[in-house]
Amino acid sequence: MAGITNAYSVITPAAPPWLNKGDNAWQLTAATFVGLQSMPGLVILYASIVKKKWAVNSAFMALYAFAAVLICWVLVGYRMAFGDQLLPFWAKGAPSLGQKFLIYRAKVPESTHFHDGGLIETPTVEPFYPMASLVYFQFTFAAITLVLLAGSVLGRMNIKAWMAFVPLWLLFSYTVGAFSLWGGGFLYHWGVIDYSGGYVIHLSSGIAGFTAAYWVGPRLKSDRERFPPNNVLLMLCGAGMLWMGWSGFNGGAPYAANIVAPIAVLNTNICAATSLLVWTSLDVVFFGKPSVIGAVQGMMTGLVCITPGAGLVQSWAAILMGILSGSIPWVSMMVLHKKSTLLQKVDDTLGVFHTHAVAGLLGGLLTGLLAEPALCKLILPVGNSRGAFYGGNGGMQFLKQLVGAIFVIAWNIVSTTIILLAIRVFIPLRMPEEQLNIGDDAVHGEEAYALWGDGEKYDPTRHGRNTAAYGEEMALSPYVNGARANSPHCVQFLKKTTLFMRATMGGEIELNTSSAITNAL
Repeated sequence: MAGITNAYSVITPAAPPWLNKGDNAWQLTAATFVGLQSMPGLVILYASIVKKKWAVNSAFMALYAFAAVLICWVLVGYRMAFGDQLLPFWAKGAPSLGQKFLIYRAKVPESTHFHDGGLIETPTVEPFYPMASLVYFQFTFAAITLVLLAGSVLGRMNIKAWMAFVPLWLLFSYTVGAFSLWGGGFLYHWGVIDYSGGYVIHLSSGIAGFTAAYWVGPRLKSDRERFPPNNVLLMLCGAGMLWMGWSGFNGGAPYAANIVAPIAVLNTNICAATSLLVWTSLDVVFFGKPSVIGAVQGMMTGLVCITPGAGLVQSWAAILMGILSGSIPWVSMMVLHKKSTLLQKVDDTLGVFHTHAVAGLLGGLLTGLLAEPALCKLILPVGNSRGAFYGGNGGMQFLKQLVGAIFVIAWNIVSTTIILLAIRVFIPLRMPEEQLNIGDDAVHGEEAYALWGDGEKYDPTRHGRNTAAYGEEMALSPYVNGARANSPHCVQFLKKTTLFMRATMGGEIELNTSSAITNAL
């Protein structure tokens, strides 16, 4: 105890009286976990789950979004989402770069709202760490939203259009949802519950992704019909980072290392595991065998579904939410999708609509039913909040959840449409046919693997000569259908192998070295 006492007894400019080093350490750790979900988690998952010819492009779209969001966030985005109110659904933008702002104690919302009678509408939350910790934590949430959205338009969106889309959508769509529900907007004060982003992140990315997929247009017919993952094991690595990183996602939402954080982490993992098992079981029952991709989808829907209420529901409720998140999105993806003309028309590459919009909406509505009053009292800014199953004003809570979802859906459809139509005036939203046929090599001049032969043919007449990273020209291989072992190293290896076989087998096999090498080549 003496060590702990001494650690907090010395007050310095770098450790003011309000600083809680444990909370600050957890918030930075949680932010790092959430950042790892995107970079490298979703970068790896996207690069692995798509067809080989789109591996580099898919990874780059996620990587670019992560970097671009950070710069836009500190320049103006954070304070558009969490700053002083400009409109009931939007805050005033300002930089988050000066030390006078970043070393100040964190505060959400920044502006105080009062009832007509002069009473404070909802109390301000002041975590025990500086604004810099909160700015970075919320950045990772904003970044993963754009990265998730990218999953809907992989394999055909013009990379230049994507580069323009990311900052515009962040500023004119994401910040509106974030301020309305988290930063002191009208839904925040009304008491709509979105514990850690079921609406702000997942419902918005799913709806915006589906809308973007509609305006960008579909992939090539051949890609839509056959789009196998190029590396299932690496895909699982990315999915694992996503799952484990979710502990920071929901564990950091209380803004403190308090008793709500471990409840949220436990519920998150329970729901994800249950959902994965239910999705896999449905695959076995209806298709006769478990699917690894299906298991990843079930994991994802469980993580998304629990997010709106992770720290507010009991663990038995997390199991119930996992059962529903493993079955309802499964039905929407496997059954309703095939019967719906609209869903068939829109080419949502990774099914983000089902895994995030459907699961996020489901989680938000279930939170309106299952939010436990005692847990709500621990953390929510609006008092007496409870799910409908607990009586009282719980029925009103469910209505609030429904209205909040409608606002997020409507805003994302409208804002995403306007942004893409504006970009389309200057940049085509869809890649030209030549790039769509070739993939990464045409778009980036790079390929994921130094291999040929998954059905894609390299046409040297389209690209000329390759240039290495340091300016050294490399001659193109004359072989388009497969690599051939004709290097001097291969010849030497085969000669040594022949001599070894003759020596170890006592001369029983007479091999002509020259003919063996010729045949092998």
